[in-house]
Amino acid sequence: MTVRPVLVALCRAADPPPADDWLAPEESERLACFRFERRRAEWRLGRWTAKVALREAIVAAGGEPPSPSRIAVRTADDGAPEPFVGQRPFGWAISLSHRGGWALCAVAAPGTRIGCDLELVEPRTEGFVGDYFTEAERMFVATAPDRDLAANLVWSAKESALKALRTGLRVDTRSVDVDVAPDTGTVDWSPFEVRRSGPALSGWWRRRGSLVLTVLCAPAAPSPRLFD
Repeated sequence: MTVRPVLVALCRAADPPPADDWLAPEESERLACFRFERRRAEWRLGRWTAKVALREAIVAAGGEPPSPSRIAVRTADDGAPEPFVGQRPFGWAISLSHRGGWALCAVAAPGTRIGCDLELVEPRTEGFVGDYFTEAERMFVATAPDRDLAANLVWSAKESALKALRTGLRVDTRSVDVDVAPDTGTVDWSPFEVRRSGPALSGWWRRRGSLVLTVLCAPAAPSPRLFD
């Protein structure tokens, strides 16, 4: 059976339309509850990015994409996002991430465990690396040609893995161990693995300007298809 690649949408703060008519009614109600403009903008950006990704996934599967206002992203009890079209579950798995005025959404076929994350390539303190990284990860960061890229790549890969496992940061980040393959360049995707108590999980990463993106899914899939 052919495994479909994960579809990944990357959007920036200026991408969502200024009006809110693309939100589902329940999303409009949720937006009204936010007190701070920065949180409102981040949440809107995430929802817009999810709708872009979901519509692309529907087109890739040969379907007719619904209007954005018919797509809603709800929050499951464990905090993971769950997409709906109308009042029916969409069925495909999604993961969301926000950082620095950008949002990332990964969409995978039903039955897939999916996690994605994006981070700014910025300095991370020795204390941060010591507190949250395993010994092998600390060695990788210490010997990397670009320490800032390495530290944020490892952190992003951890975030993606813990989202795929649907635990988030409620567990010790050292319970998973990131192993990055040699860099194949800054334009295309490069592989990584995350080891834990069970079988290793496979993921992909790439740098995009000042951002590092990671996507992890189980079962493993070909390198993601990114559109922005």
